[in-house]
Amino acid sequence: MASQVATPTSLQTATTSSSTSLSSPALSPSSPAQLSPDDVELLAKLEEQNRLLETDSKSLRSMNGSRRNSGSSLVSSSSASSNLSHLEEDSWILWGRIVNEWEEVRKKKEKQLKDLVRKGVPHHFRAIVWQLLCNAQNMPIKDQYSELLKMTSPCEKLIRRDIARTYPEHEFFKEKDSLGQEVLFNVMKAYSLVDREVGYCQGSAFIVGLLLMQMPEEEAFCVFVKLMQDYRLRELFKPSMAELGLCMYQFECMIQEQLPELHMHFQAQSFHTSMYASSWFLTIFLTSFPLPVATRIFDIFMCEGLEIVFRVGLAILQMNQTELVQLDMEGMLQHFQKVIPHQLDSGPDKVIQTAYQVKYNAKKMKKLEKEYTTIKTKEMEEQVEIKRLRTENRLLKQRIDTLEKKAAPRYSEESVLQLERELVQARLKEAESQCALKEMQDKILDMEKRNSSLPDDTNVARLQDELIGVKLREAEALTGLKELRQQVRDLEDHWQRHLARTAGRWKDSPRKNTLSELQDELMSVRLREAEAQAELRETRQRMLELETQNQIHSNQLRRAEHDSRSLQECVQTLTVQNKDLHVQLQEIKRRQAEIECKSKEEVMAVRLREADNIAAMAELQQQISELEIQKEEGKVQGQLNHTDSSQYIRDLRSQIAELKHEICCLKGQRSLVCPPNFDGIHIINHYGGDDVSYQSSDEDGVKGPTLKESQQRAGGRVRLRPNLGDTESEDEEEEEDDDDEEALRLSVPQSGSHKSTTV
Repeated sequence: MASQVATPTSLQTATTSSSTSLSSPALSPSSPAQLSPDDVELLAKLEEQNRLLETDSKSLRSMNGSRRNSGSSLVSSSSASSNLSHLEEDSWILWGRIVNEWEEVRKKKEKQLKDLVRKGVPHHFRAIVWQLLCNAQNMPIKDQYSELLKMTSPCEKLIRRDIARTYPEHEFFKEKDSLGQEVLFNVMKAYSLVDREVGYCQGSAFIVGLLLMQMPEEEAFCVFVKLMQDYRLRELFKPSMAELGLCMYQFECMIQEQLPELHMHFQAQSFHTSMYASSWFLTIFLTSFPLPVATRIFDIFMCEGLEIVFRVGLAILQMNQTELVQLDMEGMLQHFQKVIPHQLDSGPDKVIQTAYQVKYNAKKMKKLEKEYTTIKTKEMEEQVEIKRLRTENRLLKQRIDTLEKKAAPRYSEESVLQLERELVQARLKEAESQCALKEMQDKILDMEKRNSSLPDDTNVARLQDELIGVKLREAEALTGLKELRQQVRDLEDHWQRHLARTAGRWKDSPRKNTLSELQDELMSVRLREAEAQAELRETRQRMLELETQNQIHSNQLRRAEHDSRSLQECVQTLTVQNKDLHVQLQEIKRRQAEIECKSKEEVMAVRLREADNIAAMAELQQQISELEIQKEEGKVQGQLNHTDSSQYIRDLRSQIAELKHEICCLKGQRSLVCPPNFDGIHIINHYGGDDVSYQSSDEDGVKGPTLKESQQRAGGRVRLRPNLGDTESEDEEEEEDDDDEEALRLSVPQSGSHKSTTV
């Protein structure tokens, strides 16, 4: 590491020897014959420095490791020898002038500087040029580096685990517990302590490793901090990796626009952009391309930012489009991992030239960033809504399971009504919640409008002015106090000298005594003047304090008046809203009263109809009783013979059939009219006797129109189930007469129950 520390320092020392300013022709290579003495001196110093580098084993190990890893050296250590070609000499002199006159070149010749960086920064200038490009010199955090190394990071285990995976074939990093691994661990640990939100991410170790190949660990740490802060890398390495998603979206849109055929093939194969391009953005191609190519691209990245990653990525796809459209997903992955890196073994010039032929519109990238932000916002809202619905669904399932455990296999009417009421209440609560949500949204919009109308910036500016004025007055007061103290000290010195002079006044002549008296008067005058000045200073200080308090009170009063006006407006708004709510409440109460009246009227109507039905049933029962009595009278009198009895039975059967039909009709009408919430009536009336039977007699024939007419007159809705036996002979009649009870069952159906009337 000693050589690494010496390299940028010596370069700075060497470049400062050149006093010529960088003119316009200075950026174009000149011939060695036209070199000035200063340039020759600079070249000699650089050659001497390179000879020192060659004798440093640690620096040689780093450079040789880079050569073994990539297959070719970034810049050979012998390139600075006395046998340098003219082109290399001119490049070294040119970059030495650029480093020496950096501020002027950066401001006046930025375009030419970009062209030179795109052609490549010489290896031995990379350390200082990268620091200059990202403004990483003299950072305050550099002084904290040694203190950070003494602290403990929560990411140390992760860093130790991944160090062996960082440049595993490079000579500087491949040995366990080597110097390279140790300095890499130090830098990653220090940054994890500085930025605890990001902490440590594996891809960042490759960037730090490249920096350590060029410069000491303190300077590499400063450059890495600058890259994270100013080059969007910090957003890329955050745990959420939101910036990486944005880069993937922008890159995919560029592919869709400029390579539509390849984009369609990727979509058909479900080959997402993140499957091959995420490492490009996270490591700036350091894990995908040979190290010399990735280092050249990193030169441009230090100068232009992430734009070069988009350009080079699209150039790679454009160069390999023909092969990629013929491969499936696995074939494309193999192509990206094995074929494309070997295509770049010849050098990065072709891919960089192709990259700068790619169309890149910064305004369109900003537009795509806004679109991505909008899409992500909508996705977040949808996720929140889905989460809420899932929570409600889970709660409903729990409620259903609880109800299923508690409820019987068959729900009763009351439980169904209870569930319906709960459903209505739940819907009312949902409606109220929606109304409350809408009101809150309106209030939020109103508050945002009012906040936008408030002069917040003006208030802050006014307070800042007040603070500045107070500080100025305080500084003036302190200055005056210092002056007064100085005057007091001067007066004390004069007074001491005066006392020393007046100590031997009684020995002096009268003339000297007169002079002493005059000096005493002068001292008294000076004391009174100092006292007057002190009083004047105190008065001014009090005045300044009173003015400051007056201004502060005025500002407080003005803000209190503004707050009072805002509160009055809020009270008025709330009063209006309260009145509107009172009106709505009265309207709701009125509608509720109307609904209750209507429901009471309907209940009364239903009960009246039921009373009519009961009266009709009673009348029908009376008719049936009379009919049975007539049958018994006819049987006792024996007015009918056998033939007439048979005829009478047939007539009675026909009448019974008609009665059944009538009763079925009445039953259908009753089922339509009868409300589900009416309490039915269960009446059982038995007529019985020793010899009473409801069977028809051979001798008595009672016509059925009387019963039919009574049913039509009653207009009731009745279900009549007769249990009348038909006889063909007197023996059957006698057997049926022995039955103790024969009944006609009158049934009034209700929802959920059966109630009947038996005569």
